[in-house]
Amino acid sequence: MAKPNYSFEKRQRELAKKKKQDEKNARKREARGNGVSPAADDAGADAAATPPAASEAPAATPAAPAPRIHRRAPSGERTGE
Repeated sequence: MAKPNYSFEKRQRELAKKKKQDEKNARKREARGNGVSPAADDAGADAAATPPAASEAPAATPAAPAPRIHRRAPSGERTGE
């Protein structure tokens, strides 16, 4: 009797998982490119077929906040000592 090749089985599972993730990412990219959220895509084709009105312009994305920078106080000014 032949022994199971666990490495091959593991590799096949990894490939299947990667393929599934790639398909999911492709669907998200397509939905993002069409201006339709993935949740609206599940609702039906009617919602996706209707373009938004000119008055419903997408809101401008706010600028990302600046990163917080923590500077150490000079050793003489520390209060915890």
